[in-house]
Amino acid sequence: MTLKNSFTPPKIGDAVTFRKTMTVAEQAMFTGISGNLGGLYVDRVKAREAGLADMAVFELAAASLLSTCLSRLAGPGHRIERWSIAFERAVPVGASVEASATLTSSEAGRLVFALSLRSDGTSLSTGEAVLVPVSPA
Repeated sequence: MTLKNSFTPPKIGDAVTFRKTMTVAEQAMFTGISGNLGGLYVDRVKAREAGLADMAVFELAAASLLSTCLSRLAGPGHRIERWSIAFERAVPVGASVEASATLTSSEAGRLVFALSLRSDGTSLSTGEAVLVPVSPA
């Protein structure tokens, strides 16, 4: 028996939201991946001295949740061409982050999405991503 994956292309206004709690373990893994040993991200004392409740979640780790939304909306035939995102505030490790992407335009396979990250109803960041069809290397 052969199963076929069927995918319906998104329509303008389609959106996906993905929520995840950002854990200390993931923070440690991202430190290993990025090599970033900045005090706000790996040292609770320094983070608290800076006025945060706990270590700050790596901004790019939080933003990576958006890739889940984009993948679910655009499907396997698209890749990120570019994105821009503005981070408005730090979020402490242990917080739940809600990532959202909404399709705002589509032309010739090029998809443009509005992006947002929120935690406890507070905006963390906004931005835009452009996805394009995958082409052979």
